[in-house]
Amino acid sequence: MNAPILLALDAMSGDHGHGIVVEAALRALDEHRRLSLILVGDETVLRKALAAHRHIDDPRLTIQHASEVVAMDEAPSKALRGKKDSSMRVAVDLVKQKRAQAAVSAGNTGALMAIAKFVLKTLPGIDRPAIISPLPTVKGATHVLDLGANAACSSEQLFQFAVMGSALVTALNGIERPRVALLNIGEEEIKGNETIKQAAALISASKLNYCGFIEGDGIFLHPADVVVCDGFVGNVALKAGEGVAKLVGHFMREEFTRNAGTKLVGLIARSVLRALAKRMDPRRYNGASLVGLNGNVIKSHGGADALAFANAITVAMRAVEHDVPGRISKLLAEALNAQPQPVTV
Repeated sequence: MNAPILLALDAMSGDHGHGIVVEAALRALDEHRRLSLILVGDETVLRKALAAHRHIDDPRLTIQHASEVVAMDEAPSKALRGKKDSSMRVAVDLVKQKRAQAAVSAGNTGALMAIAKFVLKTLPGIDRPAIISPLPTVKGATHVLDLGANAACSSEQLFQFAVMGSALVTALNGIERPRVALLNIGEEEIKGNETIKQAAALISASKLNYCGFIEGDGIFLHPADVVVCDGFVGNVALKAGEGVAKLVGHFMREEFTRNAGTKLVGLIARSVLRALAKRMDPRRYNGASLVGLNGNVIKSHGGADALAFANAITVAMRAVEHDVPGRISKLLAEALNAQPQPVTV
């Protein structure tokens, strides 16, 4: 697709502030000629940052002034009610006003979800938005949701997550019938609580390509395209996976520097180690979609560097290109039409 794309970037939020966002924006503009960006934040600060990069005026890059910033530890309710001119709120407002096609922020996750839900509203038939992101697997990647937006969910909401995940994977990866799995404490049908069993019944009765329960290790080993869980479990699984990856990296560095012999082996294996590090680099997977909203909002990791934030911009572009909200609405209507009501277990 060659249509122009216009995104709003919350330039002031995140652990590293505006410098990372400005660098990522310039990188993205160089890579995508049809992309235009609105930097949202303190205009004076942003102009100084652009000048530091020796940026020459580009009509594809504009600044929208916002006088406030949502802190990373700020209560979502305070950010929503008390900071209506924050860079985060203004970026989402631009999507609501159709002045931007998507918003990208590395800021406070709870605040972003609260603001996005309040401003954009949820799609018809969706109770709650969810956070979805790809995670690396032995076969490539799988998309997991929810990753922290909803600590407790009903079976109907888990079913909605399955629909949203399927629509996004179809849109972004071109998989017509994504395999959907439910994260559980066992693969057997008798395992799990009543909520997860009822969710399984709902998904099984729909037109979704349901492939059953998987356990925690299955996130990385099972060939599912979508893994569904509540936000409490999903966030724990995500953080546990990130911790294991760091632990493996730590152990490998220790072993390859233990003595002269292991250092020599490390030098010989350098190309393999670099390839492994690239495959496991979390920056490649940065950019989680807030699905279920009447608009596109992408959450970057708070500690993202310029490369990672630029990847989140690319995720936003793809969401716009493939009209993810529209696809979710269509698939939900189809799934509900195929689903007998009520479902009992």
